[in-house]
Amino acid sequence: MKISLDWLRTLIPTDKPAVELGQLLTGSGLEVEGIEELESIPGGLRGLVLGTVLTCEKHPDADKLSLTTVDVGDGTPRQIVCGAANVRAGLKVVVALEGAMLYPAQGEPFKIKKSKIRGAASEGMICAEDEIGLGTSHAGIMELDTALPNGTPAADYFGLGSDSVYEIGLTPNRADAASHYGVARELRALLRQPCQLPDISQFHAPATAVQNIAVEIQDTEANPRYAGLLLENVKVGPSPEWLQRRLRSIGLSPINNVVDVTNFVLHELGQPLHAFDADQITGNKIIVKRAAEGEKFTTLDGTERTLKAADLIIADANGAPMALAGVFGGKTSGVSDATTRVFLESAYFQPAAVRKSAQVHQLKTDASFRFERGTDPHMVPVALKRAALLLQEVAGATIAAPIVDEYPAPISHTPVRLRLPRVERLVGQFIAPERIRQILTDLDILISEESQDAAGHAEWILSVPPHKVDVTREADVIEEILRIYGYNHVALRPHNSASYLAKFPNPDPEVLRQNTARLLSGQGFSEIITNSLTNSLYFEKEGEKDETLVPVLNFNSADLNVMRPTLLHSGLEIIRYNVNRRQRDLKLYEFGKTYHREAEGKYVEKNKLVIFLSGNTAAETWQQKSDKTTFHQLAAAVQQVLASFGFAQPASQPVQHPYLAGGLTLLAQNQPVAHLGAVSPAILKRMDVSQPVWYAELDWDFLMKKYKNTLTAKELAKFPEVRRDLSLVVDRTVTFDQLRQIAQRTEKKLLQSVNVFDVYEGENLGAGKKSYSVSFSLQDPTQTLTEQAIDGVMQRLIGQFEKQAGALIRK
Repeated sequence: MKISLDWLRTLIPTDKPAVELGQLLTGSGLEVEGIEELESIPGGLRGLVLGTVLTCEKHPDADKLSLTTVDVGDGTPRQIVCGAANVRAGLKVVVALEGAMLYPAQGEPFKIKKSKIRGAASEGMICAEDEIGLGTSHAGIMELDTALPNGTPAADYFGLGSDSVYEIGLTPNRADAASHYGVARELRALLRQPCQLPDISQFHAPATAVQNIAVEIQDTEANPRYAGLLLENVKVGPSPEWLQRRLRSIGLSPINNVVDVTNFVLHELGQPLHAFDADQITGNKIIVKRAAEGEKFTTLDGTERTLKAADLIIADANGAPMALAGVFGGKTSGVSDATTRVFLESAYFQPAAVRKSAQVHQLKTDASFRFERGTDPHMVPVALKRAALLLQEVAGATIAAPIVDEYPAPISHTPVRLRLPRVERLVGQFIAPERIRQILTDLDILISEESQDAAGHAEWILSVPPHKVDVTREADVIEEILRIYGYNHVALRPHNSASYLAKFPNPDPEVLRQNTARLLSGQGFSEIITNSLTNSLYFEKEGEKDETLVPVLNFNSADLNVMRPTLLHSGLEIIRYNVNRRQRDLKLYEFGKTYHREAEGKYVEKNKLVIFLSGNTAAETWQQKSDKTTFHQLAAAVQQVLASFGFAQPASQPVQHPYLAGGLTLLAQNQPVAHLGAVSPAILKRMDVSQPVWYAELDWDFLMKKYKNTLTAKELAKFPEVRRDLSLVVDRTVTFDQLRQIAQRTEKKLLQSVNVFDVYEGENLGAGKKSYSVSFSLQDPTQTLTEQAIDGVMQRLIGQFEKQAGALIRK
């Protein structure tokens, strides 16, 4: 939210610097995220002053130049060469001193430097209006008529004050501060000086009218108050400069004087307004009601929208929608250049009703932003009168009828009990009752009753105004007191302590996640973060709804209508996006949650780590060709992750995964811990991914649960390692993992590792056969292995391979 300091000072006069005010606001909970300095014209005329031409003579070496001396108020006249025909002695002029930066109406900015022109020194520049960005005329230098002394900054003469604009990070609970007046109220309490509403004392409306717009509220719960005012003789056109400048200062573009006034009042007072073309209100009647399900309505942006039965609308006498209440106006009833009669709307809408419509129709406006958080019902007529007076000024409007104000059940103040001892207990410091009383008064919170409890402690019954939408309990009131009293004024005790220490998880999930991320990033993988919401069409079969999906009841988009049951599809969306932009070589990983619903209606949330490989291993260079990524590269990355958790040699089995076309499931402690393989071509086609993708999915919850933060130190072996190779012919169904497990069960003492370095299938082996070339590393930590010991181990391995795997040893 943007707040103009110049605008703010019209509501609470203060000469405090912008930075100091920003610090006060931040300390009270209105965090100032930045301060932007705005200037009426570029450069703000810095370095330009008023001066008087003392002498003017013809330049000795140039017929069209004059040699002048100019008094600029510092006691040292400047010699300036000037080419203007109207320069003369005694003239009051604008002088750009040495070092000033000029921003002309056309052309590039330039800096004034001391120079020589045709041999004569020139120590500045006498300016024309186009040379300093004040206009387009270059007929001559400006001739000023003023009694201001020489040396007066030119910005002061032309009234070009700068402005500071705050960018405030408004939290949802601070709806009371969503305007310049709301911020002024906050400063009133912080500075302890009065602020004032804009003067509306000149508002006068006729007691009766020949014709007025009637108002009927059919849903008083969703619309407790609706007020309107009929204006005639409105001349729609551009807004005056001051109004346009106010809107531009907070980032709004002027449209026309009527719309600009409604926007101005919205940001000044926090009360949204809407202007209807009164001639388009059929039957001279406005009805506030719920829409009919499926009813069509075209909004101001030209989009036809299908309304829901829950939508609150502003309709005419025939029930035809003219506006989506609190959100957006209609195309046909809006103000146009031909409008001469305007009906101004000022209302209070229940926040939930506006929020639901804004969400369903994806319309986020300045009005809905405020209505969704809660506006002040007491501001409704004030804003209406303020806008009417402004439209009289900028559009020539006349007030044609009395205000229509339907308010069947006035919203009262909220009573809250405040026990003064509770203030000290929650704040941690005594605050004098009179200071508390002053703070509450400055916040418009009234003390309606004072009493004492049985122990003699003071108790107050407070009356909290409706614009304090987040103040409903005693604790809320104490927070308000502390905000204004100042967190920095609460002294720290000499010996702070806590009654308990929080239990820190061991192992720390975040540390393990960071370590794993560093491991993968070190291998060239990039981390991605995708949306937890996804499209249900990815998972539903033809004519069959997937009951395990977790639907989003109030989704923003049909493409994001369920919680993701897997991280695969959101990752494939990233791959598709990159491949379509010729970024084909991808190594990605993501930590994320998946969601599904079980048969008994229970919702389950799981943490996963997924890894993607696609394209080539690296870009092709003159040194080497680039190969396609392979399953084994994916498996190696997964193995390294598992090894870091203490599962160095997991068992494996053929994968059974709905999205993978072949691969492995890795087991740790007989539990599936990872699935990896090639993504099914059907899935790639559905996701419009044009190249193969390798995918691994790890059960992060299992890894976290089974991780043990222990290290075992072991002395390095002093005796050499021995390698022996075997070539085993086995049935095609026998996997290397089965052979590895047989070897590990057979020799547990000397066998260090088993590795396959070649696999061969051919006709000479026989049908259904394949050959594994396997290496075995043997080592005894206590002595050098003898040939007899090595042969004994190998014979036992051969025997078990023949017995358990039906292997034939190739000699």
